[in-house]
Amino acid sequence: MLPDPLHPAVVHFPIALAALVPLLAVLVIVAIGRRFLPPRSWWLIVVLQALLVGSAWLATETGEDQEERVERVVAEGLIEEHEQAAERFLWVAAIGLALIALGLLPAGRGSAGRWLGTAASIAALAAAIPVGDLGGKLVYKHGAASAYVERASLRGADPGHDNGDEHRDD
Repeated sequence: MLPDPLHPAVVHFPIALAALVPLLAVLVIVAIGRRFLPPRSWWLIVVLQALLVGSAWLATETGEDQEERVERVVAEGLIEEHEQAAERFLWVAAIGLALIALGLLPAGRGSAGRWLGTAASIAALAAAIPVGDLGGKLVYKHGAASAYVERASLRGADPGHDNGDEHRDD
């Protein structure tokens, strides 16, 4: 069964991949340059960037699906700012995928493509940071998660509220 809401369950994948891809890209470039790995090893970076783009798309879609409900508790402008940052991130990551794929070209063009792709992956990481920051602020500063908290749960979470669940010795 899928989590409900789904958005919080998927948003961490693109952020983690955005941090991982540039690091691994540099390591693979160095390993190829020292002949520890063949140039075809760059496929790993292409696949990881494709997963980043796919997970960023899924995070964007699930966020849009849940936007209306969260707007009941958080100002629409704050949500729009997060959404626009997410869309920018998705576009930067997708363009980065095309540039990273250039690293699969043969010989010198492939080497130049790998460096260009690595620069693009760093740009994707830079675009991911405000998305995560704004999303975190929506949840922890502006209370977006409260859109999914049942009223009865809120009462039961109050330590001063007697909900009858405590064991009593009479």
